[in-house]
Amino acid sequence: MHIDLNCDLGEGSGNDEAIMPYITSANIACGFHAGDEHTMRETLRLAKRFGVNAGAHPSWNDRENFGRKEMNVSPAEAEKIVLEQIQILATIAKEEGLTLTHVKPHGALYNQSAKDVELASAIARAVKAHSVDLILVGLAGSRSIEAGREMGVRVAAEGFPDRGYNADGSLMSRLLPGALIESPEEVARHAVELVKTGKMDTLCLHGDHPNAAENAKMLRDVLEKNEMEVRRF
Repeated sequence: MHIDLNCDLGEGSGNDEAIMPYITSANIACGFHAGDEHTMRETLRLAKRFGVNAGAHPSWNDRENFGRKEMNVSPAEAEKIVLEQIQILATIAKEEGLTLTHVKPHGALYNQSAKDVELASAIARAVKAHSVDLILVGLAGSRSIEAGREMGVRVAAEGFPDRGYNADGSLMSRLLPGALIESPEEVARHAVELVKTGKMDTLCLHGDHPNAAENAKMLRDVLEKNEMEVRRF
């Protein structure tokens, strides 16, 4: 059994270099919720140094709320927003000698597209418009995965070891108790449970988690001890 281990990076948390040795894919903020050209370039260089996949982490254009406020825009506008961010990061990646491997939406854009088929389809169109080789990362069992498959886009079903889930498989609101799993030991236990009980291609750790680097190291160790090979897409 093998699994990819990804993390949301380039968001200004200051621990990207400490996390990078333990992950296999980096989701890099494209400037709409966090980051700028400098942080994108620096994160891409770290990914290259550690042999980690580099992917775009597009968001609603909402720096004030870190991309975590729901927005209501047309599918055409959503497609444009996502494609623009992919292209921004892809241009810098090319200058650094890298090719993007995947796209993983951020925050409210991610959660809304997990339930809204029109939004999910718009994101999948943006991914496909940039490159048929890109992998769309989405919540396991969600509309995002369904829309990608229907459009002929490569997809990766994702689980969240450091987040709590609702009974329907959606992520708990960050405002609710238990939404953020803080203990590295509990994060690692949850990761093994997710892989064993669901069809997961990748697991995500949040770079802005207070124990992000410790979580990444412990999770990598625990997965490998449970005979789960951690490797890139």
